[in-house]
Amino acid sequence: MTVRKNQASLTADEKRRFVAAVIELKRSGRYDDFVRTHNAFIMSDTDDSERTGHRSPSFLPWHRRFLLDFEQALQSVDSSVALPYWDWSADRTVRAALWAPDFLGGTGRSSDGRVTDGPFAATGGNWPVNIRVDGRTYLRRSLGTAVRELPTGAEVDSVLSMATYDMAPWNSASDGFRNHLEGWRGVNLHNRVHVWVGGQMATGVSPNDPVFWLHHAFVDKLWARWQRRHPGAAYVPGGGTPDVVDLDETMKPWNDVRPADLLDHTRFYTFDTLEP
Repeated sequence: MTVRKNQASLTADEKRRFVAAVIELKRSGRYDDFVRTHNAFIMSDTDDSERTGHRSPSFLPWHRRFLLDFEQALQSVDSSVALPYWDWSADRTVRAALWAPDFLGGTGRSSDGRVTDGPFAATGGNWPVNIRVDGRTYLRRSLGTAVRELPTGAEVDSVLSMATYDMAPWNSASDGFRNHLEGWRGVNLHNRVHVWVGGQMATGVSPNDPVFWLHHAFVDKLWARWQRRHPGAAYVPGGGTPDVVDLDETMKPWNDVRPADLLDHTRFYTFDTLEP
C-alpha cells in the first residue's frame, strides 16, 4: 500500500527518487500529457456550463483520480516513489524545506520569475516548459508576492468544520465544504496557494510546477480529514443535476470512474498521519 508522507519528513533518498522519477516522466513526454489535460479542463470548466475538474462538486474526486494517475506513472519509473504532500498551513514560508535546492528549488528572480536553483531550473536542462500560456519556456515562481500569506491552521479548521459537502448552484458561488476548500468563497484555501506560489502555478498550466502535486496531495488529505469528521455527510449531488457530475456518473476524460468509486482513499493509498 502506498503511503503518502509529509514532504517535511522525507529522507534525502526519498527526495532524490521523487525528483528523478518526475524528471524521467518529463523526458519521456508523459509529464506534459498531465499538464495538457489539466489546462483543457481549466479552460472548459465554467460556472454556467458543463464543469468537471473545477468549480463543481467533482473538484475533489476529479483531482484524486488525476493524482492517482500521476502517482502510478511515477511508480512505473520507480516503484518506491509516492506522492508527498505539502502542508502549507504549517510550512508557510519561502524557507520551508520543499523550496531547498535539493528538492523543488526556490522562488524565481524578481526580473522575470525564472527559477534559478534546484533540479527544475532552466539551466539544468531537465525542465523545458512546453505546454504554456506564453512564449517563456522556463519554470517561473514568485513566492509570496501576489498573496503574502498562506492559509493558517485555524483557517483550515474553519473549513473542515463545515458539515455539508456542497450545495446548489454547484459552482463557484456555492456554500459548503467543497467550495470553501477550493477557494472561491470564504477564507480561500486551494486557490490562494496557487496564487501564493505564482508563475505557472497561477495559470491553467499549473502542473508545469511540480509543487502542484504536493499541493493537491494536501488538498486531497484535507478531504479525507473532512470525511473523518463528518462520517454521515455524503457527496452530493446524488442524481439528475445538469452540468455537474452526480455521485454515480462517470467523469471525463476517463469515462470509467465515478465520484462514488473515489470516496475511500484507503482503497489506493494511506497517509503517514490523518489528523481529525
